[in-house]
Amino acid sequence: MGLLYSALLNIPINEFLPYVTVGLIVWHLISASILEGSEVFIANEGLIKQLPSALSVHIYRMVWRQILFFAHNLVIYVIMVFAFGIWHNLSWTAVAAIPAFVLIVLNALWVSIVFGIFSTRYRDIAPILGSMTLLLFVLTPITWTMEALTDKSGQSTERVKLAELNPLYHYLEIIRAPLLGTDQQAYHWYIVITITVVGWAVAVLALRKYRSRVPYWV
Repeated sequence: MGLLYSALLNIPINEFLPYVTVGLIVWHLISASILEGSEVFIANEGLIKQLPSALSVHIYRMVWRQILFFAHNLVIYVIMVFAFGIWHNLSWTAVAAIPAFVLIVLNALWVSIVFGIFSTRYRDIAPILGSMTLLLFVLTPITWTMEALTDKSGQSTERVKLAELNPLYHYLEIIRAPLLGTDQQAYHWYIVITITVVGWAVAVLALRKYRSRVPYWV
């Protein structure tokens, strides 16, 4: 992807390949939380029916597994840092990737809770989420850059504003920018924090209302 799209977008490979690599690593964590989270209770049907454990245990197990995958994939990023000289661009702001990762994990938890509960009740939701995730991958700047949507003078256009309506772009930006040593805007953090608070409020309400029904739905 890096070789192909760097040629199509006319971006140097030493800049674009790390960009794509970090984007794909983070995207795998996000998409897996959505797709596996939507089926987490269905996949653990036997445990839910036989063992009197909290539903959140299955969520934690699934998210922990994705964190381990993320850690393994991060080795590729470390190689990129030295192979392409990214370490020259890194500064103390790179530590912002840590709270960004924590925010993404917190969102993975509430997403798995909400989608897991409603996908258990309505089995059509999981396949719909699969199609939506594929569409969001195309609409999220992973294999393309936001700069490609600006005009010749580098000014934002209506296309940039439309692309920013995709919430996953902001999740990606808060962690990719510090890992690559590039500048980022504070509004990405504000949007992600707001979605996190609202999402957890919905997750808590869903747990209170439907937690006891999940064993019957599976």
